[in-house]
Amino acid sequence: MAAPRAETPKPFIQFEGGNLQMKAESLHIMTTSRTSMKVSCLEFTRVWIPDQDEVWKAAEITRDYKEGDLVLHLQLEDGTPLEYQVGPKSNALPFLRNPDILVGENDLTALSYLHEPAVLHNLRVRFLESNNIYTYCGIVLVAINPYEQLQIYGEEVITAYNGQNMGDMDPHIFAVAEEAYKQMIRDEKNQSIIVSGESGAGKTVSAKYAMRYFATVGGSSSDANVEEKVLASNPIME
Repeated sequence: MAAPRAETPKPFIQFEGGNLQMKAESLHIMTTSRTSMKVSCLEFTRVWIPDQDEVWKAAEITRDYKEGDLVLHLQLEDGTPLEYQVGPKSNALPFLRNPDILVGENDLTALSYLHEPAVLHNLRVRFLESNNIYTYCGIVLVAINPYEQLQIYGEEVITAYNGQNMGDMDPHIFAVAEEAYKQMIRDEKNQSIIVSGESGAGKTVSAKYAMRYFATVGGSSSDANVEEKVLASNPIME
């Protein structure tokens, strides 16, 4: 009788006497214990390392690492081997990468690892591969300025988002506007939408689209100029 076939080992990270946690102030990975820690790679553990040109570069750990080692043996995506210096006087331990099945999620809170390289990579994949400029992070909407006019703000899109719950539709500025409008009507209280970002991020345009949504869903057929009046208030708000 043939011996049972061994299962293919799955990648895992094993911690002995300590665990990894995120340090919020600097987005670095640190160990919570100075006792022995060992990272075992049955299959390559995937990580992110800083890069001067690409900001973050994907790599895989090719050899076991234990606490006290000053070198992490990596392999880049193009197959190039790399000895990555780690330790208190050099680099912190690299960030872990998310499973491929989670990459491209429309809500960043669904990622297993939520840190700078994971966020940037997820936004990049959604923008370049799916042409999605909007991504949720809980109740926060993250927007990428495409620097071109997109056909996703017409009246038919406004109609599609009108009356819908924020999580039932794809991420969109209209979903945020609808949530604020719905709560204002329901609770009879003023609502605020904070639009923040660096210069050129698209704050003004986003505010205009939100006001267009309010003007369309809150206007009446007897006042055809309500949208123009709301949008005309934008220079004052600026």
